[in-house]
Amino acid sequence: MTSKDTIKQQVLEALHFRHATKEFDPTKKISEEDFQFILEAGRLSPSSFGLEPWKFVVIQNKEFREKLHKVSWGAKGQLPTASHFLIILNRTTFDMRYGSEYIYEQLREVKGLPEDRIEFVCDHIREFQEKEFRLLESERTIIDWASKQTYIALANMMMSAAAIGVDSCPIEGFDMNSVQKILSEEGLLDDGRFAVSVMLAFGYRKQEPRPKVRRSLDDIVTWVK
Repeated sequence: MTSKDTIKQQVLEALHFRHATKEFDPTKKISEEDFQFILEAGRLSPSSFGLEPWKFVVIQNKEFREKLHKVSWGAKGQLPTASHFLIILNRTTFDMRYGSEYIYEQLREVKGLPEDRIEFVCDHIREFQEKEFRLLESERTIIDWASKQTYIALANMMMSAAAIGVDSCPIEGFDMNSVQKILSEEGLLDDGRFAVSVMLAFGYRKQEPRPKVRRSLDDIVTWVK
């Protein structure tokens, strides 16, 4: 077996291993080294124009988790048992609209672009937001654009976790307004610069899942030749 074949097999094995874990073994904790690896997979994820419109909030405080538990019907089993619990935030219109201070800072300080290139990219972002994807029709459309990108980081973290034998579960089952309020009261939304996108729990399975089932490739792939 070639090295490429080995990698293919390892990737598919990780995908088969991964499942939406509803309850974790609370006695098993992810090591700091392994969890930093998972977070790094999120940090290195791609984003539109390289704007990285996310923040990962790791909720380990028991009392804080209990607050979330009351308003998160989809995390009833995960919040009390997960080794690590994340809330992924997305940046809001304040930062994601073309011409924002954040976009200029990202292009200049993080990506290291020269000033003439920054202006070119910013003009392209304006064209993209105004005309091509029409993201400025409402505040919600640009927030949804940012939120969609956080799911790339979400997938990469789940995949990386599965590759090292760590279980996970993405969670959308929560009252958005209530969770927003809880995080806002704790000062975690930076005065409206961030909004809640999705939750993500990590740990080790309490019991084995049912076999994975999916539609066949023939059902979901169309080739245009």
